[in-house]
Amino acid sequence: MGKLTGKTAVITGSTRGLGLAIAHAYAQEGAAVVVSSRTAGAVDKVVRDLRAAGHEASGLAIDVAQADQVKRLADHAVATFGHFDVWINNAGISAAYGPTMGVPMEQFVQVVQTNILGTYYGSWVAMQHFLARDRGKLINLIGAGAKKPLPMQNAYGSSKAWVRTFTLALAKGYKQTGVGVFVFQPGLVDTDMLRQIDVVPGYEQRLKVFPTIIRMWSNPPETPAAKAVWLASPATDGKSGLEVKANGAGHFIAGALQEGWRRLSRQPAAAIELTITPVGG
Repeated sequence: MGKLTGKTAVITGSTRGLGLAIAHAYAQEGAAVVVSSRTAGAVDKVVRDLRAAGHEASGLAIDVAQADQVKRLADHAVATFGHFDVWINNAGISAAYGPTMGVPMEQFVQVVQTNILGTYYGSWVAMQHFLARDRGKLINLIGAGAKKPLPMQNAYGSSKAWVRTFTLALAKGYKQTGVGVFVFQPGLVDTDMLRQIDVVPGYEQRLKVFPTIIRMWSNPPETPAAKAVWLASPATDGKSGLEVKANGAGHFIAGALQEGWRRLSRQPAAAIELTITPVGG
């Protein structure tokens, strides 16, 4: 406890899923937390819950795809806590599963606006604040597709490839400063985003294997949140350009072995419920 005492962290997309888990993990380690999402009611609830647990917290409803709103979030953090030490660009969305030409154009554009422009805007306002103080930590999240093409999830995958390249280039460009810039790969996280899937009509059957993938390799949000604590902690002081994964190779081997043993021993599979919604077409 207390790894982040005295720090203030801004976390985008932090009223549910991984972002919410990171907010709670940071607060439990002593950080003042600034949460955000597009829904004011959700932001207010998280702030109330954190304060009721004895933590310092504030929040603001914003759309990360709007530069002026992201700047307003940074201004809010400074006005409330005097400064911020950590900024996490966690907000992200996905488009329909299926071939690129079958994905509704508006969905693809929304992914670009949220995942790419949202990360750029967040990085811009955070770096402005950090460079003026010659310290701070920027953490940008990546995901599947960041290192190799993801054909049936091209919008999401290519956006994360952009985030990875952008973040590593940013780290190199400011390596002589006191600011740490990090890429964080949380792995497969069992959240609503993972289980609620839009799909291009005709490609529903390809998702039949997805419950098995979730069962083998997903983690609860608290697991990568603990790694995000480490990234923000003194353990990474003086470092930049790190590309950190929540899971090592052992996690994937163990998951596959457990699933294999379950089948060999004919044990029932844990129920994995997905909500699959056809769109476009």
